[in-house]
Amino acid sequence: MRALVTGGAGFIGSTLVESLLTRGDNVLVVDDLSAGTRDNLAPGVTVAELDIRDTEALTRTAAEYRPDAVFHLAAQIDVRRSMDDPVHDASVNVLGTLGVLQAARDAGAGAVVVCSTGGAIYGDGAPLPTTEAEPAAPESPYGMSKLAAERYTRFFVRSHGLPALVLRFANVYGPRQHPAGGAGVVSLFCDRARTGLRPTVFGDGGQTRDFLYVGDVARAALASADRLAAGELAGEVLNVGTGTESTVVELAATIGEIAGLAPEAFAPEFRPARAGELRRSCLDPSRGIAALGLPAPTPLAEGLAHTWAWHTGR
Repeated sequence: MRALVTGGAGFIGSTLVESLLTRGDNVLVVDDLSAGTRDNLAPGVTVAELDIRDTEALTRTAAEYRPDAVFHLAAQIDVRRSMDDPVHDASVNVLGTLGVLQAARDAGAGAVVVCSTGGAIYGDGAPLPTTEAEPAAPESPYGMSKLAAERYTRFFVRSHGLPALVLRFANVYGPRQHPAGGAGVVSLFCDRARTGLRPTVFGDGGQTRDFLYVGDVARAALASADRLAAGELAGEVLNVGTGTESTVVELAATIGEIAGLAPEAFAPEFRPARAGELRRSCLDPSRGIAALGLPAPTPLAEGLAHTWAWHTGR
């Protein structure tokens, strides 16, 4: 398979690229390298350094490469930045996605996997674990822009016959997630543990998340492309998560234990809660697991151990 991966030099994208290469696929990475880095990629991986909002360059690149599958991961992912600059957030997540969909259609791609968010789309108050049947109720510009991107994807399926589907991810963590920019809490806590500092918790620490190991994301994306190429699942929206809630305080305690730290040495330092962030979030992954033939999600302790090993170079 010839795969084009937008955002392929980032944390999640590079993990997917590695999985594609492992199974023998050819890969072209499209990334503006604003957040990702070539160091995340194996030597010899071709990178087209461009912004997905540059529709002319993106369309030309896709037409020349003629991908069998397009995996769209390039995005503005920081909820806080979306609150401060919703115009930028929408330009990347909405206009950028439109450019990817058009380029994939024009290049004749046989499978398009669009990556979205679960937590930021369903909103607070949704039944937990949340199924795909729950109405969207985003509470941040980030969630709104990702929902718009989803709806444009389904428009391209209906109006242009584009073989595409949407994956809604829980809170993804794992190796290569650097503790900078819009990094997730797992990466930040691992870095604090590694450098001998206590974790910072915004709010009371009772907020919950569904922590999803990045390897599970790659498996779901690959299975989605294979199903689409077989003529199945076009237009679907599927959760990818674990179905298990963990509080932020529980997460800190588990990371401290894996790092071999005494509980008092890694006790959280509390700060005021931040606007736009959900109190509780957890996705029901059962429909996606069945539709894509996926194994059970990676247990949190196992995924955290792999992540800690990466942070410490072990």
